[in-house]
Amino acid sequence: MAASITALRRQISSAGDLKSVVRVMKASAASAIGQYERSVAALADYAHTVELGLGVCLRSVDPTAAYAPFSSSHADDIEVHAVVFGSDQGLVGRFNEEVVDYAMAQLASSPVKVWAVGERVHERLLDAGMTPEGLFAVPGSVEQITQLVGQILQTVQIPESGAVGGRQSATLILFYNRPAGSGYHPVSQRLLPLDEHWQLGLAQPPWPTVQRPEVLSANAQTLRAFIREHLFVSLFRASAESLASENASRLAAMQRADRNIGELLLDLNATYHRLRQAGIDEELFDVISGFDALSPNADATP
Repeated sequence: MAASITALRRQISSAGDLKSVVRVMKASAASAIGQYERSVAALADYAHTVELGLGVCLRSVDPTAAYAPFSSSHADDIEVHAVVFGSDQGLVGRFNEEVVDYAMAQLASSPVKVWAVGERVHERLLDAGMTPEGLFAVPGSVEQITQLVGQILQTVQIPESGAVGGRQSATLILFYNRPAGSGYHPVSQRLLPLDEHWQLGLAQPPWPTVQRPEVLSANAQTLRAFIREHLFVSLFRASAESLASENASRLAAMQRADRNIGELLLDLNATYHRLRQAGIDEELFDVISGFDALSPNADATP
């Protein structure tokens, strides 16, 4: 009995300590979600500026020279490069499994080179039978996302275009989890070749002010510069949204853990009090039994 009560005390103490850790992780995940969502919102204005610049360039250059390097007309017979964003750490539920399953389904019929962002998603890709070309560490903060984007652009080495009028040499696709309400869902984004409908959509809307801008010189070079900025914005957004989704998944996992630990503590405390009460009842029974055993002798004493 005493050994069982002592063991229960240790279990209750350990569960209480674990519950404190889970609560800290919940607070940390909730704070991180807001941090990355704010970074995505702040990026929206810059992304809009880049799209305006692209629209100006696409209206200014010769379509036969401008669209060919970026269009999707030959996308079926070029090499596919994919970047899959996941996590370095665990306790994120099925976060990595879902994005890998989604990527594998999309890439099932294509020869592809894959780069993984995160050790856990790298392991999942290996388990799925796909050997990644490289591994990038997951940024630990918004400030480190820029460094990751630079590493991806340097390592994957996808040119924004060939010579003007040439053909795109490779396709670049991103796979990542995007926040959706209180959860997330896996999505893909093809960065290169640029979608022709998307290009036309940028070129057709009217300029927001009366004064229309013009590209003074080097139209093709200016277009390539805006394409590079578009790549940067898209990679930054994908990384930030993946990190927000990772922390949303971790928050949900910690909430489930907190609930389960709470239920476990209730059961342990109930068992502990039941054993304590049984021990007290046993001690009282022993006292009463001893008193009853001594009572006849006391009556027989003259």
